[in-house]
Amino acid sequence: MAMIAAGAKAPEFKLDSHIGTSVSLSDFAGKKNVMLVFYPLAFTPT
Repeated sequence: MAMIAAGAKAPEFKLDSHIGTSVSLSDFAGKKNVMLVFYPLAFTPT
C-alpha cells in the first residue's frame, strides 16, 4: 500500500465498530469531521 501524504483525502474503507456494527468513511462524508489516528505500538507489551 502506498503512503498517503498529510492533508490528502483518505481512501474509502469499512471497519467493524466496537459495538459490532459496520462503519465506513463515506458514512461521515459531508456530515462530520473525521480524524484517522495510527498508534503503531498500542496494545503491545513495550
